[in-house]
Amino acid sequence: MKKLLLKGSIAAMLFCFFACSTPPDKLGNLDLVKWRGDRGGCNDVRAGLEKDFRSIEKQLKGKFADDIGDLLGRPDIHQLGERNQKYYVYFLSKGEQCSDIKSKSNAPKVILKFNAVGLLSEITYQSRPL
Repeated sequence: MKKLLLKGSIAAMLFCFFACSTPPDKLGNLDLVKWRGDRGGCNDVRAGLEKDFRSIEKQLKGKFADDIGDLLGRPDIHQLGERNQKYYVYFLSKGEQCSDIKSKSNAPKVILKFNAVGLLSEITYQSRPL
C-alpha cells in the first residue's frame, strides 16, 4: 500500500512540475514579458514588438490555444467562430479598445485563428475593425 501511495505522490509531483511551470520570458527575439504586460496594446509596447512577433510566427503555428495563452497572455478579445474554430485577438497599439474593450477599434491587431481541435492554424494582421 505504501509503494502505491508513494508512486501516486511522485506522479502528482511530476505532473505539477511539468503542468505548473511558468511560461518563458522570451521566444526567439520576442520579449514575452513585455508582450504580456501590454494588455490591449494600450501602452504601445506591442507596437515595438511587432517585428519580433512576426519572426516567431512559424514557432507559434501548430501550438494549442492554451499554450498560446500561456505564452502571449490572455487574449484581448476571444471570439468563437463556425465549426468550433476560435480566434484570439491581440491589439498592437493604443486605440478605442483602451477606454472600452467592447467598442470597435481601428487599432492594428494580430488575429490568431485556431482550428476545431484547438491548434493555431493562421495568423493575420488587421488595421480595421473586426
